[in-house]
Amino acid sequence: MEFLAYMGDVFTPINFGLLLIGTIGGLILGATPGLSPTMAVALLIPFTFRLEPAQGLILLGAAYTSTVAGGAVSAILLKIPGAPANIATTLDGHTMAQKGQGARALQLSFLASAVGGVFGVLLLIFLTPVLAQWALAFGPSHLFWLAILGVTIIGSLDSSSVVKGLLSGCIGLWLATIGFDDIMGAQRFIFHDAVAGGINVIPALIGLFAIPQVITMFAKGRKRLDAEVIAVEKHPIGQAVGEVFRRKRALSIGTITGSIIGLIPGVGGQIAGLVAYDQTKKTSPEREKFGTGHSEGVIAAESANNAMVGPSLVPLLTLSIPGSPTAAVLLGGLLIHGIFPGSDLFDNYPDVAWTFINSMLIGQILMCIFGLYVAGLAARVAQVPNAVMAAVVLGLALFGSYSVQNSMGDVYVMMALGTGMYFLERFGFSAAPLVLGLILGPIAEANFIQGSMIANATSSMGEYFFSGTLNLVLIGIVVASIGYSLWMELRDKRYTTKDDAVLKEESLS
Repeated sequence: MEFLAYMGDVFTPINFGLLLIGTIGGLILGATPGLSPTMAVALLIPFTFRLEPAQGLILLGAAYTSTVAGGAVSAILLKIPGAPANIATTLDGHTMAQKGQGARALQLSFLASAVGGVFGVLLLIFLTPVLAQWALAFGPSHLFWLAILGVTIIGSLDSSSVVKGLLSGCIGLWLATIGFDDIMGAQRFIFHDAVAGGINVIPALIGLFAIPQVITMFAKGRKRLDAEVIAVEKHPIGQAVGEVFRRKRALSIGTITGSIIGLIPGVGGQIAGLVAYDQTKKTSPEREKFGTGHSEGVIAAESANNAMVGPSLVPLLTLSIPGSPTAAVLLGGLLIHGIFPGSDLFDNYPDVAWTFINSMLIGQILMCIFGLYVAGLAARVAQVPNAVMAAVVLGLALFGSYSVQNSMGDVYVMMALGTGMYFLERFGFSAAPLVLGLILGPIAEANFIQGSMIANATSSMGEYFFSGTLNLVLIGIVVASIGYSLWMELRDKRYTTKDDAVLKEESLS
């Protein structure tokens, strides 16, 4: 209970003021397409140079937490994930907004984020030593199979067909190979200077989700204004609170999944949200409602991506191993102040470490409060006419893509991928599996190459990748995931065929 001794430090005027600034600023930055949590934290680091170490970390930690949650705003209202961690939120959240339930979807997302975030920070407080040792058990072979597991999830994610889902994922895996090989330095599929450095995930994310929406809006042409307005119904916060806690299965799966995946170095919140969404969908008796505006999808995705924030800092604070790209930026923030995280961090700098962690706990509550206030205002965005909305979304997409690396090449990539995705969607393909393949590709390739080098030096490839309890468990889950997805698709088709036959007989009689 050592952390309680430093809880009062969070509420000093300067520290609490920085916590408020980081939380509100993070919500705004998170709602802006293209500004990921990593970029938001990186942008704030220069402002911490003249602050005390604890003060600087409070600002960065608050921005990290609220940016992840704030990404749900654009994901739900515009179908543009504010960050990769919000990809799964678009699947049901945007459909809810189209039905006039934008305020409800945002309320559910912020409440679920708060529950998952508080649970994740409590894990960081109480289980840091144990979880840090467990995280060390994941080597290259295990991370490779974990990435492959993510690829198998693609088959049943936001797609009417397992085959089309897997094909979308394969396109994403191919896009991930564009650029220079990290190990050999060889050029791969570099057909334009814009992709010489590979495809950055943020412009790809904006293009694949935003541009098809923009083209669809512009394709409607000039119509009466009242036909373009989406009705937005007010939603009592009390009902949203009750609904979140009634959906115990989605909330539990999202929180536990996010906590576990957040602990594993290098995996990231985008996978946590998608895995939680997939597992909730598979275990739900209302499986057919997912993708049509089901609240369980929003709750599972948002509780998972915020639950991973706390555990992702466990390897950083105890082993000096960043658990996510944003944690790597936070490592830079620590080093700037002459603090090197490790096993003795809590012995040498307990005031810095515990004040930082406590601020993240309080920050989750503040994020929920301000987020719920924003939800009531932001839902009005859905009332903007399509012609105006299309122009605004296109402007945000151009700004977000260019601002990542100040490169027009990223803008070209964003437009090309978005235009291609528009035509792929006409044939039943989905953007979410493609983006997941793009994200998982580098993780799978890097760990496979590292594992191959280790295997060649110590044993055979087969023994290294196909032996050991953890490897076998992950392989078993991969096989089960593929089999379950195929079985569910065949079962749904059989039931659909049977229902069509019954309706035909009734119509003939």
